[in-house]
Amino acid sequence: MKRIVFTFFLFTFALSFAVSAQDQREFSYTEGDTTYTMKRYVFMLLNKGTSTSQDSTEAAQIQAQHMAHLNSLAEQGKLVVAGPFEQGGDHRGLLIFDVETVDEALKLEGEDPAVKKGRLSMEAFYWWGAKGTVIK
Repeated sequence: MKRIVFTFFLFTFALSFAVSAQDQREFSYTEGDTTYTMKRYVFMLLNKGTSTSQDSTEAAQIQAQHMAHLNSLAEQGKLVVAGPFEQGGDHRGLLIFDVETVDEALKLEGEDPAVKKGRLSMEAFYWWGAKGTVIK
């Protein structure tokens, strides 16, 4: 429970800094003997698109191209987290971009063959996370 309260406090504290310095992508603050550095990323939901009528062969080809696209973005350092949802309904997966703006992330993911073919749609917004967070 303490961890949840601390995380909520950290998030609230981060938002107060974010509002005052909207053009800034990082900020640090010290609490006791610990310094926290927060960074602004772009969080993107990949949702079910409007065109999912491809046969299984074409759908598999689009999926392979989709994965190649995501791998390319990761190799460029633009994409830091990606993954599908299990039983997400219309929500298919998430992406976290390390880019300056939401528009930049939408442009990059707009080149994804699955988005171009209408199998996926995008929804993106800013997200503040602890810099250097590692998911284990």
